Amino acid sequence: MADAAMQAPPVSLTRRARAVNRALAEVYPDAHCELDYTTPFQLLVATVLSAQCTDVRVNQVTPGLFAVYPDAQALAGADRDRLEALIKPTGFYRAKAESLLGLSRDIVERYEGEVPGRLKDLVTLRGVGRKTANVVLGNAFGVPGITVDTHMGRLARRLGLTVNEDPVVVERELMALIERKEWTLWSHRVIFHGRRRCKARKPECGACEIADLCPSAPGARSRPASG
Repeated sequence: MADAAMQAPPVSLTRRARAVNRALAEVYPDAHCELDYTTPFQLLVATVLSAQCTDVRVNQVTPGLFAVYPDAQALAGADRDRLEALIKPTGFYRAKAESLLGLSRDIVERYEGEVPGRLKDLVTLRGVGRKTANVVLGNAFGVPGITVDTHMGRLARRLGLTVNEDPVVVERELMALIERKEWTLWSHRVIFHGRRRCKARKPECGACEIADLCPSAPGARSRPASG
């Protein structure tokens, strides 16, 4: 998506988005990245593995993986069959192995073995998109970013903060609604809520702590924004 200036969102929408963020902060004061890691590289690898897989399962796999391949240099020279065997429980292991080998070699060859701390550099690594880059930036480098995964996209639409499906468009729209300093924590709070309450198939609207702010909740007076 081009970096052309976007039209400012309605003030009422901005207020509601920030009210949702404040409410979620009270519900989930301990919201955080649920992937286990000790270095930016380990978080990058874990985030790649988390695609179409639960964080719980990834956290079961990564200790064994990092014991063998603790950094980019080690993983860049990994035996592919052994790597695939280690990550197989996370699903789509062949494609993930390809991404891990590629990004590790990119880091070694272009960044002296260290994960870069800028979005424009991270997204040049093989297998790394904006979602993965923002997870790494926000949690390993303290650089604010909004992570648009399936939970974020689903909740943003249910909350009437967007009608778009394109993750990049959704990211930019949410960036205009939420204060920059809150972007990373906003992401954690929304993802926590998506996993625990506002589930894909059976959202628990009757028990939802922010139902009064949600236009999709049964009995809501307002409906999601249409543009």
